[in-house]
Amino acid sequence: QVQLVESGGGLVQAGDSLRLSCIVSGRTFAFSSAAMAWFRQAPGKEREFVAITWNTGVTDLADFVKGRFTISRDNAKNTVYLQMNSLKPEDTAVYYCAADLRNGGRSPREYNYWGQGTQVTVSS
Repeated sequence: QVQLVESGGGLVQAGDSLRLSCIVSGRTFAFSSAAMAWFRQAPGKEREFVAITWNTGVTDLADFVKGRFTISRDNAKNTVYLQMNSLKPEDTAVYYCAADLRNGGRSPREYNYWGQGTQVTVSS
């Protein structure tokens, strides 16, 4: 069974930083081959793409976080990170980690594996 567990969320002020972590467990899950992504969902809104890192190390970020957020992975630890700097109140959401053993992408429908989410709240 594959499990994704996020951590690192919390309540911060605008301009602060947070680092989210997502550790993946599962004996048969080939983390180093997976596309790993972060999505977020604010109340009343659809889940939206934030960032992705492919097994090649190539990354992609949503325009609204470029220059502020960075995604990285540590294959030895089966962990993906989201470094969030210069946080804004509009970044407030539940942040989800997702994994796909195919190509991944920007649509939540492309992912089979999800974590439970971690709340990020940014006060003004």
